[in-house]
Amino acid sequence: MSDAPKSRPRAFRLDELAPGETRDFTIEERPDAYEAETALLVGDPAERAAEEAQARGFLRRGAFSWGGLLFSALGGLAAFSFGLWLDQLVESLFARSAALGIIGLGLAGLALLAILVLVGRETLAIFRQRKIALLHKALALAHETDDRDLARARIGELAALYEKRPETAAARAHLADLRRDIVDGRDLIDIAERQLMPALDSAARREIASAAKRVSLVAAISPRAVIDLIFVAAQALRLIRRIAEIYGGRPGMLGAWRLARAVGSHLAITGGMALGDGIAQQLIGHGLAAKISARLGEGVLNGTLTARIGLSAMSVCRPTPFFVEKPPTLGDVAPFLFGDPKKGGAAGGQP
Repeated sequence: MSDAPKSRPRAFRLDELAPGETRDFTIEERPDAYEAETALLVGDPAERAAEEAQARGFLRRGAFSWGGLLFSALGGLAAFSFGLWLDQLVESLFARSAALGIIGLGLAGLALLAILVLVGRETLAIFRQRKIALLHKALALAHETDDRDLARARIGELAALYEKRPETAAARAHLADLRRDIVDGRDLIDIAERQLMPALDSAARREIASAAKRVSLVAAISPRAVIDLIFVAAQALRLIRRIAEIYGGRPGMLGAWRLARAVGSHLAITGGMALGDGIAQQLIGHGLAAKISARLGEGVLNGTLTARIGLSAMSVCRPTPFFVEKPPTLGDVAPFLFGDPKKGGAAGGQP
């Protein structure tokens, strides 16, 4: 009796499109069908963690929370208070002089215009990051199911995401020539990742390495722990925003908060996976804790934490999952933190 063949992990559509309906739509045209089509079960733990973090940070909607209600109510009261104060101020200026009143009214109008522009930019930034997260999920689904039509449509959106990047012009032109020639959807996505992502991944890795170096150096020479804490937090937020910009996002203040929440969720989900990077083995094997000072050890620890935050930001902000390219590890982006003292290297600096 022969053994039954084992089935490979595969994706399952939770909602099917109507008969005869095409998939070649954009997010703006059919957001409901787009989200339904991108709902999938992924076998890869790393990809599942990235999509869950994206869902927590960007794709949540319609969820009631008492904390959200509290902040909305307090924000409304603050807006009313500011409006009443501004109205009284303008009236007082008009009571003193018509010229002062006109100047005050003009300044109030400029302030209102600036607020509207900032709110608009924040809204566009949030929707742009949401679009990248949805594109990430759709490409994962198209790759898993080898869906040619879905892959072609989403590759077009991926190329459009970087249409203002001169460094991607050659890759986008190549993809435009191949979109209709390649039959296999999985191959098309692999080629798109190989063409577009390496340059962006390299830029993100350089940002992570630079941030880890700065944090490890400051932590090693800082006289106060509070300075370490403030500097690490500031560098982590800057790193997250910079990686989002590299991959096409433009987070503002509120967008950066949602992005930080997504990265924090990814760190919490993948906390156990970090052991696979070999960090514990390197530290124990090299006897690092016994060979360096306490301050230098803190520098290594803070630099490692910063690098982990950067890697999580890459997974959350990257518009395509890691199919062809190998996901970077801590040893790839910050090897200077784990130098071998016997070979002349030192943690926290270059050999």
